[in-house]
Amino acid sequence: MPTIGFAGLGFMGAGMAANILKAGHPLKVLAHRNRQPIDDLVARGAEEASNAAALGAECDIVFLCVTGAPQVKALIDGDEGIRAGARNAGREGLVIVDCSTSEPTLTRELAASLSEDGITLIDAPLGGTPAQAETGELQAIVGADDATLERVRPVMETWAARIMHVGPVGAGHTMKLLNNFLAMGYGAIFAEALTIGAKAGITPQTFDSVIRGSRIDSGFYQTFFQYVLERDRNAHRFTLANAHKDTRYLASLAEAMNVDAGVAKAVRDLYASAESQGDGEKYVPELSDIVAARYHTSLGK
Repeated sequence: MPTIGFAGLGFMGAGMAANILKAGHPLKVLAHRNRQPIDDLVARGAEEASNAAALGAECDIVFLCVTGAPQVKALIDGDEGIRAGARNAGREGLVIVDCSTSEPTLTRELAASLSEDGITLIDAPLGGTPAQAETGELQAIVGADDATLERVRPVMETWAARIMHVGPVGAGHTMKLLNNFLAMGYGAIFAEALTIGAKAGITPQTFDSVIRGSRIDSGFYQTFFQYVLERDRNAHRFTLANAHKDTRYLASLAEAMNVDAGVAKAVRDLYASAESQGDGEKYVPELSDIVAARYHTSLGK
C-alpha cells in the first residue's frame, strides 16, 4: 500500500487521518500546534514526521488540510518543505492532495511549477462536518486529471463518501469558494434578518417556526439555528476568521474574472468586521449575536 503523509490535523484533518490509518495505510503525520491529535494517531500506529520535507522524501501521497493559501505555500515551498524533501530524495511521482480551502490561482501556479519536479498537485477541498470526517462521510470536490484521481481515489474513499470530479486542477478550489460563498452569504443574511426581526418584535423562535420546513430550510439553516435557539456552540464549528478568509478569496477570484461582485464584497466585509473586532475565533452562527449587539438587542435566551 502507498505510504501516506498528512499535514493539518485540525477539526477535519484528524478524523480524515484516523480513517486512512484505520484502512491499513502506512501513515506519517506532521505536528503543528495541538499535540492531542498527533499523539492519538501515533498511539494507533502512525509515525510522526520531523518536518514537511520528510513527508516529501518518504511518502507516495501527501494530504494537506490547513487553513489557507499561505500555509499551503509554506508547506510546499518552505526551506524544509515538501518540494525540497522530494527533490533531495530524488523522489518523482509524488502526489500532493490539497484538501484546504485555498486560492485557485495559487493552486494552478503551484501545480505547474511542481510538475517540473515530477510532483503532481491536485485540489480536493471538503464538504461536511468534523463529525463526518470521523465517520468517513465527507464530500471531496476534486480538481485533477483522470489518471491522478484514480490513483488517489482508494485513499480518499477512506474518508469521503462522495467524490465529485469538477474539472482540472484549480476547479475544486473554485467550486469550494462558490459553495462557501453561498453558505457564508446565508449566515450573513440570517444574522441581519434576526436582528431586524428582533428590533421589530419577532423572536428567533417565531422566525424559526415559519422558516423551518419551508423551501428556505437547509442543513446549514438547521445547524445555524441550533446555536441561535439552543446556544449549542458546537453545532456549526466553522470560525468567523475562516469565513472571512473564504469570502475574501472569493471576492479576489471575482475581481480576477472581471466580475463586480457587490454581494460577495458585502458578505466579505461583514465577516471582516467581526474578525477585526476580535471575534475571529467565534463560530459562524455567533455572527447573529455580534450583529444584534451592534443594534443594542439580544437574541439569546
